[in-house]
Amino acid sequence: MLNELIVENLLLLERASLRPEAGLNVLTGETGAGKTMLAQALDLLLGGKARAGIVRPGAAEAYVEGAFDVPARLPEELAELIPDGAEELVLARRVWPDGRTRAYVCGRAATVADLRDLGARLLSFYGQHEHRKLTLASAQLDILDDFCGPEQAQRRAEISALHAGVRELERRLAELRELAGARERELDLLAFELAEIDEANPDAAERDELVTERDRLRHAEALRGAAAAGADALAPDGGVGAAELLAGAARALEAVADLDPSLALLSERVASLQYEADDLGAELRRYALEVEATPGRLEQVEERLGLLARLERKHGGTIGAVLEHAARCRARRDVLEGAEVALADAEAALADAFGARDAVAAELRAAREQAGPELERAVHERLGALAMGDATFSVTLREREGGCGQRGADAVELLIAPNPGVPAAPLREIASGGELSRVMLAVLSAATAAAESEGGADRAGGPPLLVFDEIDAGIGGHTARAVGEHLRELAAGRQVLCITHLPQVASLAGRHFRIEKSSSGGESRTTVVELAGNGVVEEIVRMLGAGEGDRAASRHARELLKAA
Repeated sequence: MLNELIVENLLLLERASLRPEAGLNVLTGETGAGKTMLAQALDLLLGGKARAGIVRPGAAEAYVEGAFDVPARLPEELAELIPDGAEELVLARRVWPDGRTRAYVCGRAATVADLRDLGARLLSFYGQHEHRKLTLASAQLDILDDFCGPEQAQRRAEISALHAGVRELERRLAELRELAGARERELDLLAFELAEIDEANPDAAERDELVTERDRLRHAEALRGAAAAGADALAPDGGVGAAELLAGAARALEAVADLDPSLALLSERVASLQYEADDLGAELRRYALEVEATPGRLEQVEERLGLLARLERKHGGTIGAVLEHAARCRARRDVLEGAEVALADAEAALADAFGARDAVAAELRAAREQAGPELERAVHERLGALAMGDATFSVTLREREGGCGQRGADAVELLIAPNPGVPAAPLREIASGGELSRVMLAVLSAATAAAESEGGADRAGGPPLLVFDEIDAGIGGHTARAVGEHLRELAAGRQVLCITHLPQVASLAGRHFRIEKSSSGGESRTTVVELAGNGVVEEIVRMLGAGEGDRAASRHARELLKAA
């Protein structure tokens, strides 16, 4: 239930505080006074879009706040938005002139989606043209399914999930069939690329070694000459080299090494140099002999490196990229080779999914076929109370064009014959605005009564606040009184807020608010005033179109209130 609504700087409304009670609450006022501003304020709390120019001229921002009773049951993700121990659920929205908005839940920053999700649990809004939704096929199907009971909602959720699974399997099957069409051609290409890579058997370490070998082979003559020169300098085949000279030095030092320990150490170092020089000379001579390449080896190395370079250019620039491409080719080959099996599996899975979806669709249809006549009777009874006793109302069920979808395989059409002797036809074709309003009220009260009779607290309670924005437009007289009675009936056990221009409806309210517009200093302001006693009588007199001193109108107003 809405405990308080605070609105600041919204259009002409500088500041207003509204405290409705349980039951039927009405808001009245002259045309143009700004009654729909409060409806727009509630729409903002429901996460609606803030249209341009909604902030009162000259104000820094507009602000809307609604304090509601905390719902008894909320999904976990919504319950987490409410602080522990909160006595009220407070939704708020700030709107700046440039269109920016900010949402709050219990004083904490929230998203507009949070407001929308919470608002759906708190209130249902029926605008001036809400009854026009009755002409939509999707809305008519929703009406019938709501009347079927909570089990139908579970079936709807189930078939929606099954239909999504069917669509995904159909997409997968189309991919596999497309894949099968190009399968042989792609397999040939993969086989060629894999054969080329496998035959080359590329290896990054081998490539590095080949590059080193190529550089050595390209400069073999210079390397061989340098090694031979080094060997001759150290230990020539004829003549004296560094090794021989070191040997002489070692012999000279060895002869006197026993005389001085420090000289002995130097003698050992010279002897080590002699051995190292001999060894280096031999190594250099062997290197000079080995660098003499096998004839044609350089050409072999260049050819191998060229092959590896071509693979690198084709498949990513490095040996690692080539190997990764080969791995992808093998994986793709496995997929293609298993495509026939996957195609058969997908076809079988799709057939199973169709069967599961059709089974739930059949359950949906059976429930709809059973509920249709019950809805017809319930709505017809209420139309009689709404001055449409001669009207006939029927529900027709047919196969949905395009087959089964996420709501099942049925299409629903609500038909009405407002007058005797006139064939029933779809609502969208023959019902006037006033008739549609009454049909909507009849359907809504029938659904509420059905839910309450089943003891479905969640359904019957539904959103505890219903807001009607001039849905009684286009009607009057006894019909207006009947509409008011239905609104009051709907308000039993919940809260109804109705913006109306009909005195017959206003007289039935438990609490009455008047929207007033005044002008001063070149500015217009709208205020909200709670009425009681004579104030209610005066407002109903005004709504009857009479002047303040009209005694007959005053008596009529008091009679309306007394009859309530």
